[in-house]
Amino acid sequence: MFHPGQHIDYILAVFSFVSMFARAGSLSRVAWTGCRRMGNFTSSTSVAGSSCVQHVQEMVSQNCVVIFSKSTCPYCKMAKNVFNEIGATYKVIELDEHNDGRRMQEALAQMTGARTVPRVFINGNCIGGGSDTKQLHQQGKLRPLIEQCAPCCASSSDGSGSGQFESAK
Repeated sequence: MFHPGQHIDYILAVFSFVSMFARAGSLSRVAWTGCRRMGNFTSSTSVAGSSCVQHVQEMVSQNCVVIFSKSTCPYCKMAKNVFNEIGATYKVIELDEHNDGRRMQEALAQMTGARTVPRVFINGNCIGGGSDTKQLHQQGKLRPLIEQCAPCCASSSDGSGSGQFESAK
């Protein structure tokens, strides 16, 4: 699929493309997640269908780092630990504690092409899962992605991280 350095180059290229549209005020017309073009997703429950995709998009667009997680998943814990280790602020959506978690996970699968968790987004781009996050950190490529976000999200002074949790709604 990708060679080690190509994955980050792809993410940066997509980010540049999306940034161009955001500056032009056309972000809403772009499939902006950076993972895959979004498809149509339909259902008939509370946060379902396009509203579920919209909810996921809102979370991703309103937060520099978002981790769609399940509370007992070891790979999810791995991703959160990486961000805690570097002191980055992040938002966690615990799908197993969210009323519409299953539908949100289906929306993430439509958006990213992967149904597994965690799904980690930085600055609107899906960087993958727990192993991908850890690998980017080990290669020294994670912090530069976070630093492209607003300064308030890049780090905290004590290095403990500050995950913001959203669970049952």
